[in-house]
Parts: sequence; C-alpha cells; structure tokens
Amino acid sequence: MLDTGVPDLGQVLDVLGSSLLRPLTVLPESPVPVSGVLVFERRAPFPLPPVRDAILLAVGVGVVEAQTLELVGAAAEAGYACVVVKSFGEPVEQLVAAARRAGIVLLAADEVVAWHHLDAMISSATTPTVRFGQAAGAPAVGDLFALANAIAGMVGGATVIEDPNRRILAYSTLPGQAVDEGRRQGILGLQVPDGPDYDEQYRVLTRVGRTCRFPAVPGGLPRLGVAVRVGSEVLGSIWVVDAGEHLDTVAEQALSDVAHNVALHLLAARTTESAVRRRYADLLGRLLVDPSSVTAVAPQLGLDPNSPVAVAAFAVASVDVEDVLTAQAATRLADLVSLHCEARYGRHGCALIDGTVYALLPSGPSPNAHRELVAYIARRAHSALRVPVRAGLGSLVQGLRSIASSRADADLVLRALSERPGAPEPCQVATIDEAWAGATLSALARMLATHEGLPRGLGPPIRAHDLEHNTTYASTLLAYLDADGDVAIASHRLSVHPNTIRYRLSRAREIFGFDLADPDERLVLWLRLRLGEQLGW
Repeated sequence: MLDTGVPDLGQVLDVLGSSLLRPLTVLPESPVPVSGVLVFERRAPFPLPPVRDAILLAVGVGVVEAQTLELVGAAAEAGYACVVVKSFGEPVEQLVAAARRAGIVLLAADEVVAWHHLDAMISSATTPTVRFGQAAGAPAVGDLFALANAIAGMVGGATVIEDPNRRILAYSTLPGQAVDEGRRQGILGLQVPDGPDYDEQYRVLTRVGRTCRFPAVPGGLPRLGVAVRVGSEVLGSIWVVDAGEHLDTVAEQALSDVAHNVALHLLAARTTESAVRRRYADLLGRLLVDPSSVTAVAPQLGLDPNSPVAVAAFAVASVDVEDVLTAQAATRLADLVSLHCEARYGRHGCALIDGTVYALLPSGPSPNAHRELVAYIARRAHSALRVPVRAGLGSLVQGLRSIASSRADADLVLRALSERPGAPEPCQVATIDEAWAGATLSALARMLATHEGLPRGLGPPIRAHDLEHNTTYASTLLAYLDADGDVAIASHRLSVHPNTIRYRLSRAREIFGFDLADPDERLVLWLRLRLGEQLGW
C-alpha cells in the first residue's frame, strides 16, 4: 500500500490485523481490489456500490438467517469484494458454504468493535494515499509509541499523540530532539498541564482541518499541531516541537498527511482499550453486586482482597435520568473517571451502573488523597462535559469483602447532594464524613417510606392544607425551624416582613394545634416538612 493505487483485500487485512477481521473463507490467490466500504441495514434498501470491489458491512443480521444467505448472493452479484458479519457465537457453516458458492469472501468482525468504528477503520485503511504506516517495518496498528517515533523522524521534531481529553497516549524518544518544560510535565503525568494558552491552542486546532503553527507559550517552544479526525469526530491530536523554528511547509504537509494514518491507529487502540476496559468494568460490577465473589475477582483486578479500599461514585446531575443526552454524558463520564483512576492507581476497573459511575480506589498515600482525586476528576469532568457533576466518596473499608458498605456510603452521599435545595451546583463533591447529616436524613427518608407500620395519617396535614387553601404554612414553618427559631433569618430567606412570619406561625398553631415549645413535636414536625416530598406526606 505504498503506491497511490487501490489497495487489495489482503493488504487491508494486514493493516487492520486478524483480531479485528477474521477470514471465514479462503482469500483468492490473486489480489482482490478494495475500493471502499458500504453498510447494509436490515430495514434499508440493498446498497448498490458506485464502483465494484467495495466491502459490505452486514449490520444487524444473524448469520443463521435465510435473509443473510440471500444477502451474500446479492453482494456477489453486485460486485462486492467481501461481506463482513458478526457471528456472536452462532454457527457459520451454512453462511460460509453460501459465500463459497457465490464466489465472495466472507469476513467475521470482532463483536466488541462498534460498526461505525469498523467502518471508519476500513475507510482509513483503503484510502489510496501514500502513508508510511503501511511500509515494510512500519509500526503495527495500535503501537502508538513506535508511531510517535516514526512521526518525529519524518517531520523533524519531538512528537506527542494525545486523546481528545488531552491525555498523552504516546510520545517520541528519538535522541537529540529538544523538548520543553510543558512536554516534560505532560509526560510525567501523561496529561497536558492546564492553562489558558493550551486551552486556546486546542480551540484553534479543533476548528480547522489542517496543520496549525503555534508560537511558544511562556517557558516553552513553538509547535506544530494537527487534529486527528474520522469524519466530524475528533479522535485526538498530534503535536511536534519546532525547537529551532526550522519546520517548514513541507513538515506541515507531512503532519497533515500522517494524521489520516494516525486515525487508524487511534481507532485500533480505542477498540482494544474499550474491550479491556469493558472487561475490568464487568469485573468491578460483579464485585459491587456480589462481594462474595472477591476470591475469583480480586486476582483478575490485580488487587489484594485484604487491602483497604474505598468506593467513589460519580453522576451527571439531571432531572431526567432517562434523557438520551444524560445517558451519553454518563458514558463519557465513565471514560473520564477510568482514565484518571488508571493514571493514579492502575487498571482496577470503573463500572457504569444505572447512570452512576463507580470507581475502586486503593488506599492512598495520605488521608486526603482519595478526596483530592475525586474532586479533581469531578472538576475535569464538568469542564469537559459542560454538565453539572456530583461525586461522593464512601468510607475506607478493610478489604474487598466490605466493599458493599463503602458503595452504600457513596450512594448516600450522591443522594444527599441531589436532595440539597436549590439548583444543582456545577460541581458537587463530598465524603461520607462531610455529608453525614444529609446522608442520614436520606437514609431515614428511605426507611420511613418503606416502613409499613408507620401510620401516614399521624401529624398535622400542613402540606395538604396549603394545597387546598393556597397558603404557605409549610414553607414558613420549615424556614423558621431551619433558622433555629430566628424570625429575622426566616423572614430574610422568604423575603417577607418578620411580622408576616409571626402571623403565619400564630395561625398555624391555631389551625393545626402543635406546640413548638415541645422538642419532640418540633423535631418530628421538622422531619415531616424536611422529608415530606420524598415521603409523600
């Protein structure tokens, strides 16, 4: 694939690797040209290729269905080079026989790879441009560090490859190429340092479709940068240090050209990373649901079952947990939490369960290490996702067998944060020790709501009276009790005159007959008003 001609199927498979596409039929001895990729969907018309020799992705069809057998024959008649299916463990013998009869190549795709990623990777591999990545002895797809060295040698400067969250995925190590302090700090933490200068560079880079030249930031060196894209999706970026400002327009063009090839590597790396991360997420999810599985799960997570751990819980603050955008944000939040936790503690797994992201945090070097990390992740997530984020940290427990207790603490903290009055703050973070009062009330509300022996008719029906008569006794009493009986503070909170508070309190005593001087009545009345909406009182 060094020339500018159309690649053949064998070359494409060599580029993508056998773990991604596995031949189910023997490839012909003569090269099979590949002109592009098209998608077949069950409810859509059969796609006729504009030119022969395209690859057809059979999306959503079962390998044992009669329709799939017909699809293989139709693809052969239309001139497709091959058909790609996902078997999901089903027998493929009949389909293989049909492909042989039709004279078309049949490939099986890795089930964990999303179809749109596979589409992008094949499209990238079949683009007829000169790309060093397919040269003999070039970096294997997914070997990002070798790729960074290849780019550094070709363009002429120290190179880093980053993901969209500015995490450094790989960096070059060729001798004699100058680096600056920003690069050193980024490599040490595998994360680009924060700063307004970097923020502006990334904004510029994602707006344009070519190599950009950036002047030196304070204490740094000039750089060339280019965004790596598949379609409209930004997969990451490439940065090359221009130490002597000698990188000319030829270097700029070379960096633009190689971005297409880097996209292929990033997609392959993402596919592998997603599969590994999903496995660890499944293991952690199993452990959270069934702590008795610790003996089997702990070795696979690389953890000592008896080491102290804490559970952190993260969630996107939304009034509608079924909202599609919220669900998408939760998925991205899980990726961000995974990245940061892996950078700090290694790969122990992060699990997305019912919209909440759980992370397992081994005992840190200091008592506040977990709190600081959770707060940092929440801030970065809010900045990246542009949505309010809540984070709760459970107690440190002595071993994985007690993990359910720490998770329950973290859930209570999240619930307590969500029940705070007023609009959600952009970033809310608390530990179980910090949120003990709200967490206790939240737990108490859940117990009271499910306690069948607790009569619902006890106590004054203040809220019901307000609804029927359009009065505000409930909010007035709650503000008064929250202010510890201080009329001035309550009136300020409700923006009414203090005499109005006194009048409403007097009328409430007359109507409902309670005694605010009685500490028991005062406590229960406050609980009913504070938890009333959750309990339906």
